[in-house]
Amino acid sequence: MQKDNVKPNFEFIALMASLMSIVALAIDALLPALSSIGETINSLDPIENQLLITMIFLGLGVGQLFFGPLSDSFGRKPVVYIGFTLFTVASIICVLAPTLEIMIVGRILQGIGLSAPRTIAISIIRDTYKGDYMAKIMSFVTAFFILVPVVAPAIGKWIMDAFGWEYIFYIQLFFGLVVSIWFWKRQPETLKPQFKIPFSLSVFLRGSKEFFRHRETVAFTFASGFITGAFLVYLSSSQHVFEDQYGMVENFPYIFAGLACSVGLSTFLNGTMVLRFGMRRLALTAMSAFCIIALSYVVMFWGKPNPSMPVLVAFLFVQFLCLGFLWGNFRSIAMEPIGHIAGIGAAINGFISTLLSVPIANYIGGFVQDTVWPMFAGLAICGFLALITILMVTKGKVLAVAERSRL
Repeated sequence: MQKDNVKPNFEFIALMASLMSIVALAIDALLPALSSIGETINSLDPIENQLLITMIFLGLGVGQLFFGPLSDSFGRKPVVYIGFTLFTVASIICVLAPTLEIMIVGRILQGIGLSAPRTIAISIIRDTYKGDYMAKIMSFVTAFFILVPVVAPAIGKWIMDAFGWEYIFYIQLFFGLVVSIWFWKRQPETLKPQFKIPFSLSVFLRGSKEFFRHRETVAFTFASGFITGAFLVYLSSSQHVFEDQYGMVENFPYIFAGLACSVGLSTFLNGTMVLRFGMRRLALTAMSAFCIIALSYVVMFWGKPNPSMPVLVAFLFVQFLCLGFLWGNFRSIAMEPIGHIAGIGAAINGFISTLLSVPIANYIGGFVQDTVWPMFAGLAICGFLALITILMVTKGKVLAVAERSRL
């Protein structure tokens, strides 16, 4: 039963956020430990060690392609349990890995396993809500979810200093166990038996054709990929930038937390504003601001060394403030026309956007060695690509909404 105008259930929001936040915990808690892990497995190149962050996204993208269609056939809940089981096996591989290559395999498998709760959470939200109200719920879920990136690096550093980096993976497993039990006990199945689709290749092919029939769905999927790729450059290189370029080893978790708060703040504001202004207007406005901020940094510091830490943090703070108005709205707009194939739709959406983001992050991240300027150049390029993609399909709709609001 889809709901257009009801008060959000706090437990539902918290549970969906928890399903998605295990991904953030698996990524962000590891950031302070990259150097220590590199020393243990004899991988001393900080650029190569960034693969431990970016390659988990490869697994997330590939896994969604399978778990989404499976959830349309067998229900949402069984697929989540399969994902948690695979995540457990992959985490053990990471702890025991003797080399960077084997640990990367473990991280990819972690991503595949975690793609199940991440994708299914979105499918459950789409099963339950629709339209701007779905965007509102998605924003509140994301705002709740942002709490994990705020504290994860600090938690990861504390665990590493006290017990060793291996225990970061053990904490992730414990959190996954708690969430899976909570999900089992409290979340009902949202895919009704009459809507289950027998799993077959033809069903997936039909779902794919249906997905690509909707121009807006495709456009916002690609736009999400561009923006996620740009953000992954920051995520994968943040430890190198703040610890190696700026020498802020002890302060890195707190700087990271402060910047994550900017995303959480704007995500919460989006949840309170989206019903008034509409998700398309907010997304277009934020996308334009995102491009202007990144381009301003590129122009101001062209050929110059890194600015002072307060200047860099200020630019990143306002840059990420835009993200909270982008991610939830992008996903909601993309999913709106394809609610009848929510599982397959969420899978294809996540697969394309994630698979697009990984090579972007790996390519641009390779240039972030001596200065942070290439990061902002990447943010600007990806931002303008996303903006052009959006304008190609939504300009008329946004103008129509604005006209109705004036009347």
